Amino acid sequence: MKTLSKARISAIGTYVPEKRMTNKEFEKIVDTSDEWIIQRTGMKERRIAGSHEFTSDLCIKAVEDLKNRYSGTLDDIDMIIVSTTTADYAFPSTACQVQEHFGWNEVGAVDVNATCAGLAYGLHMANGLITSGLHRKILVISGETLSKTTDYTDRTSCILFGDGAGALLVERDDKDPSFITFAQDTKGDGARHLYRTGLRSDLKGEPLSGEGKMVQNGREVYKWAVRSVPEGVKKLLAQAEMELKDIDWFVPHSANLRMIESICEKTEIPAEKALTSVEWFGNTSSASIVLALDEAVKNGKLKKGDTLILFGFGGGLTYTGLIVKWGAPAS
Repeated sequence: MKTLSKARISAIGTYVPEKRMTNKEFEKIVDTSDEWIIQRTGMKERRIAGSHEFTSDLCIKAVEDLKNRYSGTLDDIDMIIVSTTTADYAFPSTACQVQEHFGWNEVGAVDVNATCAGLAYGLHMANGLITSGLHRKILVISGETLSKTTDYTDRTSCILFGDGAGALLVERDDKDPSFITFAQDTKGDGARHLYRTGLRSDLKGEPLSGEGKMVQNGREVYKWAVRSVPEGVKKLLAQAEMELKDIDWFVPHSANLRMIESICEKTEIPAEKALTSVEWFGNTSSASIVLALDEAVKNGKLKKGDTLILFGFGGGLTYTGLIVKWGAPAS
């Protein structure tokens, strides 16, 4: 089943904080080493937001980057969708903070939380809203300041996470749409393997130390991802009546380079076709896919008309996979 679409991804922008945190710096705070981290994750650096720098700040700077690179105007956007798990406040939404900064009028604004799958969910929603005729021009933004929710005493997880943001513009285009098909699945019974403590403490209602910190059973999340993502890729290709040779680039959530290598092996996607951001930015949750896309744009790899599989997966446990045609010009 191919997706009816009248929407095109037409522009991109990103931002990462200036502060770099290397593997060597982690050797000073937990029992780890540069060699151990690279061997198990492929990560070398991650960016860390300043003490007075929050998710809304990163999102605004990503939109400013997009605005500077886009040949049209953003004054006629009619919806802002922000995917994040680290909003500045419980409310107002990050999307409302973005609207306030730019002063756009008659604009809807909403945050979505699908953790690391957030960007793919946001794009899927934007395509539906535009194709239905309800909207014409939507900003889909992903931003995370995971460093503010990371437990830096947990040596297995604190090495993974970084901060960053990216923005994609999706607008009406009846003649050359981007969206070809999608696949989604959710396994809520796996939520206990990856969550962040909140009002309810843990998922059993018991109090925990370290309120507001991420809790992850990396082994179980890894097992779910390397099983579910290949199944989702096969479903996408079957629905689109396409083969792997028709795909130019595979862009999964950059959780862990070793995980991506395993997924590529199981799907028979050549590793050189995978676009990632994990090596220099770490796991940036929902922002990881757009950061990988922009790195490929800047390096001259990703070109207008290329066919991509975008695959977001994460806490929930939930995933969204998309086959899209890249519609933004080189920049």
